[in-house]
Amino acid sequence: MTSSALLRVDGVNKTFDRKGKASVEALRDITLSINEGEFVSIVGASGSGKSTLLRIIDGLLPPSSGSVSVDGVRVVRPGPDRAMVFQQDSLLPWKTVAENVAYGLTLAKKPRAVAANVAERFVAMTGLAGFEGHYPHQLSGGMRQRVMVARALAVDPRILLLDEPFAALDAQTREIMQTELLSIWRESRKTILLITHQIDEAVFLSDRVIVFSARPGSVLEEVQIELPRPRDLELKRTPEFVSLVDRIWKLIENEVRTGIRDA
Repeated sequence: MTSSALLRVDGVNKTFDRKGKASVEALRDITLSINEGEFVSIVGASGSGKSTLLRIIDGLLPPSSGSVSVDGVRVVRPGPDRAMVFQQDSLLPWKTVAENVAYGLTLAKKPRAVAANVAERFVAMTGLAGFEGHYPHQLSGGMRQRVMVARALAVDPRILLLDEPFAALDAQTREIMQTELLSIWRESRKTILLITHQIDEAVFLSDRVIVFSARPGSVLEEVQIELPRPRDLELKRTPEFVSLVDRIWKLIENEVRTGIRDA
């Protein structure tokens, strides 16, 4: 592993004990590192522990053994250096876009004027200018996802953790959101770790793709994505892109079949 990595996961194992039932081993000996400013995705079969790992990194779950550290400091609980965007819509329905984006700053007791200024910046960065006063029910699914990304960025984390943030979107909106996310990443320069089931999404967005085995999840391989940046959707039709998607699919095809059989 890279000694200067911002995020380090060292030998993480996770087993869930179930009352009256056999325990479930979710993760086995996960070791990886992510450098500052890097965009990394994790793909693998359903149930391979990808989301569990993200929650351990965020401090929402403890590992059974092993450790996670950010800039050399061990993770034992959620902290301001990490922010997580979930697949589920977690916006507060009684708050406007601007109020939702500023919510984390409000919880941190930031002055109202400061929170409003920061929220305005990230509303603009995520393409939501003009919708500050709208409520979540007045927004499309893609716009709500952008609000959640803006809310996470507003607290100025060093690491942005994304747990299948576009899974509920239709295919066309999902592709547009991928390009939006790349624009946000280029401007914010945050370190991003993304969980996705879409191999083409992982290849399009990432510097590296980490391939997980079926449960218990372990690292099968890390694939470097040496495609030029900036990227647009035209890239998905190139032979180089298709070759990378095919390579990763071949790595996990048997793992996906195993995951379906054991589900």
